[in-house]
Amino acid sequence: MAQIEGKRWSERPEGSNWGDFGPDDQIGRLNLITPERRRAAAAEVREGIAFCLSLPLDCPRVQLNPRRFPPQIGFSMRGEDPAMNYPYDRVFPGMKETVCDDKVTLSLQYSTQWDALCHMGCLYDSRGTGEEVTYYNGFHAEDDVKGPVDYLHDRQAKDGPYGARALGIERIAETGLQARGVMIDLQAHVGLEAVPVGYDQLMRILEADKVEVEAGDVLCFRTGFDRALLANYADPEVTLDPHKCSGLDGFDDRLLQWVADSGAVALVSDNEAVEISPDFQRQTPHGIRVPLHNLCLFKLGIPLGEFFLLSDLADWLRANGRSRFLFTAPPLRLPGAVGSPVTGVGTV
Repeated sequence: MAQIEGKRWSERPEGSNWGDFGPDDQIGRLNLITPERRRAAAAEVREGIAFCLSLPLDCPRVQLNPRRFPPQIGFSMRGEDPAMNYPYDRVFPGMKETVCDDKVTLSLQYSTQWDALCHMGCLYDSRGTGEEVTYYNGFHAEDDVKGPVDYLHDRQAKDGPYGARALGIERIAETGLQARGVMIDLQAHVGLEAVPVGYDQLMRILEADKVEVEAGDVLCFRTGFDRALLANYADPEVTLDPHKCSGLDGFDDRLLQWVADSGAVALVSDNEAVEISPDFQRQTPHGIRVPLHNLCLFKLGIPLGEFFLLSDLADWLRANGRSRFLFTAPPLRLPGAVGSPVTGVGTV
């Protein structure tokens, strides 16, 4: 395969949409959120009621991922003085105001979060020169997503700055990420159990609840795990089983094809991974162990939202015979980041 001029790749993965939104596209299926689709989303606001879609930023209490930590809040300094309850009278005699300034050390994917499109890539030969660490639309490690180690060649990478030079979370933030949300209530049909929901079961759920999905929609999968997290957050004595919740069955090829055909621009869940919590034991014939992530982030450019707070909104929608709402949830506009916390809002 010869390199095609103007492209970073000469062979796109089977089933991908690389190049469909342009050779340099960095937002994937979010391109389908057109002004017309935003107007349709805004039309779902009938009552003017807003629901917070985010957990507290230090929730869960239990560290579910050993690489991600709750935020650590500290205070800023004014010279030698902590800037908490700081009286300006110390520098401006007679001044009555006081001030508090703080700072935080934050794992960007600890609580309610977005995965940027560069959160997960794949070893793939896109240029006919051998497998490389490759991301959506043919962006590559080192050139576009830079870390301190070149793992394929077991050597230190070039000096920083490190981070995502392409596909960073700021690209999603720049879109505003406002669209029509569609609630798919898995808990109402399978309970808070470790059920991998495949294509057949999902179709039955959509039919039973009269849920319609259109291109440009954000699909929100409520499993009830958000309330399990909040119960343990309020009382650490309450047992939390991190694997006791449903999720999409990423090993169901028909389900993956439905996601690809649906025109959905983002998938959101209140569980840890949208797909059923991976055990990293099963894999596809192509060596993929988190197939929904591979399809969405690597092939189609569909952002994934995890640990969203969906149950309050889901209950209201079910009680009122609705499934659609205005979804607003841009991430932090933090250049170079591969994920971000989010304070989402669902408006009905």
